[in-house]
Amino acid sequence: MNREALSRQLGHVFSQPQLLQRALTHRSHSAAHNERLEFLGDSVLNCTIAKYLYDTYPDLPEGDLSRLRSNLVNQQALSILAQQLQLGEMLLLGEGERKSAGFRRPSILADALEALIGAVFLDAGFAAAEKVVLGLYVPFIQQADVSSLGKDSKTLLQEYLQSRKLALPKYSVIATRGEAHEQLFQVECEIAQMQLSTRGEGSSRRIAEQAAADAAYRKLKAQTP
Repeated sequence: MNREALSRQLGHVFSQPQLLQRALTHRSHSAAHNERLEFLGDSVLNCTIAKYLYDTYPDLPEGDLSRLRSNLVNQQALSILAQQLQLGEMLLLGEGERKSAGFRRPSILADALEALIGAVFLDAGFAAAEKVVLGLYVPFIQQADVSSLGKDSKTLLQEYLQSRKLALPKYSVIATRGEAHEQLFQVECEIAQMQLSTRGEGSSRRIAEQAAADAAYRKLKAQTP
């Protein structure tokens, strides 16, 4: 995907293309990287999602709203949305990150999406950034089970299997890539009784297990009448 296509997906054309360039630049590539934009985008994202949840779910107490927000703005959710935008294909990475498949690393994808939101904010203001965030997130939220968003994927999968008296899944690390200080783990989640196996990636074993569990949970829910 090229940057024009990305702009169409976002619904925003940059009047300052250098902001988009910086948002897509990882620190391994050059000094003009996206970390400051990421800081800014994180704040815009949290404010926008908090306001959306406040307006959309007027009966939810503060604790439930906080849990919903934290599960919508975490690394896993951001990396999923970044993958939908094919953001990894456009990232500018240093040679080491390219060789270690950094364009697939959930932490890098999540940070880049936050930086992109920060870039839109600087380019055109809060209203434009809010529109981009909601354009990405509203379909994502509408497809989700709101009652489950406060629980992590491993817990949801465990509850699903236990309610059907099935054995718990087995998690196994099947591959690791990258430097020792910034590895990418690939984990398999196997549910033998269901003959189901899914995989997930993450910057830690825990995150990769959650990603694999999420894939398994989604498959099982899709199969449930």
